[in-house]
Amino acid sequence: MEILAVLETLEDAIEKAISLPFTGKCLVNREEVLEIIQDIRLKLPDDLKQAKWVSEERSRILAEAQQEADNILNGADGKIASMVDEHEICRKAYEQAEVIITNAKKNAREIRLGTREYADNILNKVEEILEDTLDVIKVNRNELK
Repeated sequence: MEILAVLETLEDAIEKAISLPFTGKCLVNREEVLEIIQDIRLKLPDDLKQAKWVSEERSRILAEAQQEADNILNGADGKIASMVDEHEICRKAYEQAEVIITNAKKNAREIRLGTREYADNILNKVEEILEDTLDVIKVNRNELK
């Protein structure tokens, strides 16, 4: 900032000033100091404008950074939610698969038992028919003798 250079000039003028003994005071060139003060007044508004612009730019950059951070967080939240949903969907799919497999095993067992029972009933009827037929054959043979 230019104002700092001008203040250094003022400081140099005061340091180079003639000291008054035993008082801690000094004699400065009035014109020189007044010129430096005038220069400060002229440069101060430019430096203030620049400082204000820097401050506003800083605020704008911080706001943009905050907005970008919020967007990233929202995106991450959305990604997490979708991943949770996917996980939930997979979990439900696995649960349904387990139910379907359990039902299929149960149905297969019932069909196997039903098939055995059906086959046993058929064989039992065939056996009864064969026994009846064998009895008829025995009766007929006895008649023939």
